[in-house]
Amino acid sequence: MNSDTAARATELSSARLLERRSRVDRMFAVLLAVQYAAGIIGALTVSPYAWEGKVHVVHMHVWIAVVGGAGIVILPILMAIFRPGTLLTRHVIAASQMLSSALLIHLTGGRIETHFHVFGSLAFLAFYLDWQVILTATVVVAADHFLRGIFWPESVYGVANPEWWRFLEHAGWVVFEDVFLIWSCILGRREIESSATREAQIEQLSEQEQLKTAALQMALAEMQTAV
Repeated sequence: MNSDTAARATELSSARLLERRSRVDRMFAVLLAVQYAAGIIGALTVSPYAWEGKVHVVHMHVWIAVVGGAGIVILPILMAIFRPGTLLTRHVIAASQMLSSALLIHLTGGRIETHFHVFGSLAFLAFYLDWQVILTATVVVAADHFLRGIFWPESVYGVANPEWWRFLEHAGWVVFEDVFLIWSCILGRREIESSATREAQIEQLSEQEQLKTAALQMALAEMQTAV
């Protein structure tokens, strides 16, 4: 494969990745908005009010869902709309998606079922075919579990005094999934690059055939003129 073909293959591969990642950005913009609304609905349903003396006030969880959730989703949604396909956008979306998982876990009081949201989010992030995004998400969720496990364990584990190894258990399962997701990202990139290479080679062959045809037609035209 000559340098022109290699350059064309790189161009095709980059264009396809950009198109794919732009679509995934838009998908996450919708997903983050839906999760934000779901968090508010959940907070209003589970613990909408509390009593402070004789005053009936909105529960803190509702404010966390409204204000905290908005703080999590506004930036990534705007970046997905105005800067789709960029490296910074997908890393911001990865961090925000993991923070959305953390918020939902908090709002449900650390229910084990909500922790599955983390694993689903990692799988969705693998659509980017960028293993570095998976690492960003893993660091964010690990830091969240570690810090909340120290300062507010009820919000992540549902109990006030979890076992010391609980954080490692959660982190271990996340890393287990990461291994397969990272490998799938690498394989996906290879498939796109291989497909782009084949297309570039076909384009080159087609161009060569067109040049041969044009040269043959010119030769025939000259022979006819000479006759």
